[in-house]
Amino acid sequence: MGCTHAIYTVQNIVNNFIKGGSTVNICSLDLSKAFDKTNHHGLLIKLMSRFIPDDLLDTLDYWLSNSWSCIKWFNCYSHSFKISYGVRQGSVLSPFLFAIYLDNLVDRRANGRHWFVILYADDILIIASSICILQMLLHACERELVWLDLTINVNKSCCLRIGPRWDAKCSPIFTLGGHSLAWVETLKYLGIYITSFRIFKCSFVEAKRAYFRSLNAIFGKVGRFASEEVLLHLVASKCLPVLLYGTEACNLNKSDVHSLDFAVMRFSMKLFRTNNATLVLEILSFFNFELPSVLITRRLKAFREKYRACDNCICKMFVVPNQLGQ
Repeated sequence: MGCTHAIYTVQNIVNNFIKGGSTVNICSLDLSKAFDKTNHHGLLIKLMSRFIPDDLLDTLDYWLSNSWSCIKWFNCYSHSFKISYGVRQGSVLSPFLFAIYLDNLVDRRANGRHWFVILYADDILIIASSICILQMLLHACERELVWLDLTINVNKSCCLRIGPRWDAKCSPIFTLGGHSLAWVETLKYLGIYITSFRIFKCSFVEAKRAYFRSLNAIFGKVGRFASEEVLLHLVASKCLPVLLYGTEACNLNKSDVHSLDFAVMRFSMKLFRTNNATLVLEILSFFNFELPSVLITRRLKAFREKYRACDNCICKMFVVPNQLGQ
């Protein structure tokens, strides 16, 4: 599974609550140096509770207890020092080990009634139908995190409301340490920006800003020296993925799709030195360059098929037989 699975599942959960007339309360928790602070003994206890083979457990124990590192500065190296905590970021195995480490954060049998807890790596999202339940779940998560020797970054954790009473003033959510989590209008989750509104809605302002940054970086390097075909190929391979990230999992309306198309059209008008949109579309068709509206439709269909094949229990709750192609 990937980030888009988690984003799409969050969207379905929120929409399901809104259909019942509830206002959804979301709390995003950011863990301080989560991978680097993974306790090896706690991880081994989690693995033993899953009854993994003894040989594999001994191998992981030996690997974790014999991790060493050093600091490089120019051509100089420091003395090697032992790493007693953490799993290596970038490793293929580390995300799985960390997922097992956090798996018991909240009892999974409670999901689907009045709240959900979505875990993806070190990004934790608590979704509840009331403020009281959200506060209770936050404290339950904190108590488990204390046992796991992990702490919440209060400055980066926040809360957001979506639904009929999305703009109503709410009491602050407090941590066990007495710190209050701010209610925000925009929440960043796995690279997308969820906005506080009466329906689930994503903001693509940052995505378009990142798209134009990458576009200007390429155009500033090659400028008019490269051919239009080369520039369009670079835009399609380097810039459009930045612009379209997560769009297959978000609830896009016609205005959102039009704004993404407009961002591409503005560059194309600059490239071909014309303000005639019809002419630009015709030229782009000669280069087989597709606009975001076409790409999103194809990406959405492919993602829905992949989502339907997912064996995750929460994902299966939101798979509808006639959902494909909508």
